Order: sequence, then structure tokens, then C-alpha cells
Amino acid sequence: MSGKVSAIGLGIRNSVQLAVEQANAKCAIKGYRLTVDAQDDEANPDKGAAAAQRFADDPSVVGIVGPYNSGVARAIQPKIAPANLLEISPGNTDPALTRGVDFAAVPKRQYPNYFRVVGTDDLQGPYNARYMVEEEGKKRLAIITDGKAVGENSATQFAKEAKKLGARILIREKVNENDSDFSSVLTKVKATRPEAIYVGSEYHVAGPLSKQAKDLGLVVPISGTDGLYDPQFIALGGKEGDVATSVGAPIEKLETGKAFVEAYKKKGFSDGYGGFGAFAYDAANVIVTSLGKVTATGEWTGSPQQRTQLIAQVQAYKTDAGANGVVGFDQYGDSLNKMFTVYRVTSGAWKAVLSGQFEEK
Repeated sequence: MSGKVSAIGLGIRNSVQLAVEQANAKCAIKGYRLTVDAQDDEANPDKGAAAAQRFADDPSVVGIVGPYNSGVARAIQPKIAPANLLEISPGNTDPALTRGVDFAAVPKRQYPNYFRVVGTDDLQGPYNARYMVEEEGKKRLAIITDGKAVGENSATQFAKEAKKLGARILIREKVNENDSDFSSVLTKVKATRPEAIYVGSEYHVAGPLSKQAKDLGLVVPISGTDGLYDPQFIALGGKEGDVATSVGAPIEKLETGKAFVEAYKKKGFSDGYGGFGAFAYDAANVIVTSLGKVTATGEWTGSPQQRTQLIAQVQAYKTDAGANGVVGFDQYGDSLNKMFTVYRVTSGAWKAVLSGQFEEK
């Protein structure tokens, strides 16, 4: 909720708050009033792990919505698993979190208490590549990552699909997520004459990188995944024609999402819901609905057995009426919703240009 990706975190916090207030207004959990305890991990794994440990030790905590960052999730998982504390992420896209390091060849569920309501990078990276190669006709591609696992994974999946489609990966370079001057890497990239640059990072890196590339005369589209899809990318230097894929369909255009958008705006939050607010709203509602079923047969004690019952209710949860449409989970805890959208910077704002379910080819 502070730091370089706070615009995303604040939208997540506010959206959970909205869901909880709506649940309390209709007495969703009979005899109880739900509250939100929002802890700021600052996208820092150590801070996230410390907060998660406090939650795991508190029997009044029924579940966690979060975190946004996959790197933070990796630190949280082992802290809360022994306590059977439910966790539903609105933003983690690293496939290893659910299916293990060898997720493609030998998928194996890592933690029974961990779920997510968004699609993963082994789908989103290829979806991005298909658009760049097949729709925009980019065949000479460069890749720049920030070294973090999620960016590396998405870039690897992007490259794999791009090559399959006949494109060439001319160069792959790394920057540090705390860098502000990308000139040396961009100079190397420019020498290869790419038609587009895939950036495996988030808006605080990709926005300035796009501007610096343009200033160097490297006027080609920057492309990336959901970490770029925020107005801050444009504010920090993202230019016309830059591309980002993100999870789900445009929330403003979904019939099931309109009620969320209207309710969020009515609350008058000072921050927008961002690219992940609607997913956080859905995650919170999964917890509320599942908790209602557990407490229907007795009071909440927070025992390991009761937390296990809550996890079982979440595993069985399925609806077509979430803010993002389908909300449910497969045997690994991954989302059943495989919808992705391509956005393009047009006239200074993100504009949706293509949406669809990911399908294997």
C-alpha cells in the first residue's frame, strides 16, 4: 500500500473493504461483524512474511486476501500453511506458487490452503506473444527483465510462444527493479534493431524504460503483462502504442462487473480500483460465502480443523456471477477463469483491443 506499486495495492485494499462492508450490511455471517486488517507489505517478502505470521497466530483471522506480488506470496506460503490459514491472491501470476517449479512437466499442488482468482503467466505470456506476433506482426523481439522470478517466468513463456510462431528473440537483458537509468541496456538492445521490446517487470520500471527507449531513438512498442497495466505506466513515460496484457476482461464492460464499479465509485475512495480491485472483491466474497457455510453449524473458533473446513468450502466454490464472471478453482488452486485482455496505449490512456479465453494450440 506504499512504495512503487502502491496504486495496485490500494485498489486491492479498498475493494476488500467494500466487499466486507456489503457483507456486514446484509448480515452475511450471522452473529458476527467482519473487519479488515490491512497490512502493508511494501512489495517486500520479509514484511509480508512477518504480517502473515501474525495472522496465522490469530484465531480470529479467517482468511487472507493477498498478496499482490508473487515474490511476497512465496515468503508467506510456508508461514501460514501449518496453521491451515486460507489465502486467496487477487494478483499472483507465478505458476510455481500452485503447481511447483516443474509446473509444465510435473505439476503438483504446493499448499492446500492457497488459491488465486487470476490466470497465470504460463498462459498470459503466450497470450501476449500471440498478439504481438500474429496481430501486430512483430517478428524481431528483444526482452528485458528485472530479475524477479515472476518477470523471468513470464518472459520465458513469452519467448517460447513467440519462437513457436516464427519470431526471433534477438537479445535478452536484465535491469534492476530499483534502477532509474536504463541507457546502457537500451543501447545494446537498439543495436539489434528489434521491432518490439517485451519487459518482464512492472509499471515503475517499464514506464521510464519506454520513455528512455524513445529518447534514444528506439521508437518501438514496449509490451508486458499485468504489472504494466496501470495509469501510472503512462504517467511515468509509457508511450502511444505500448501494450500490456492483463488478467480477465475489462471490468467496466462485464455485466457482472458493473455493480462492483458503481459501488466502488459510490464509496468515494481516493484511489482507483486499478487492474486488480475487482479480483480482490471476488476473493473477499469467496471467503465470506464459504465462512457463512462453516459458521452455519457452529461458532467460529479458528481451530485448525475449522480452518480446514473453510478451505474445503473454498475448493468447492463456483459461481458465474463474480465481478469478473467465473470464480472457481481447479485441483491446484488455480482460477478456472482463463480470460485475458490486451490493452494498448491510445491517446494517452489504456484501451482494450482484444479479449478472449486462453486456449492451447
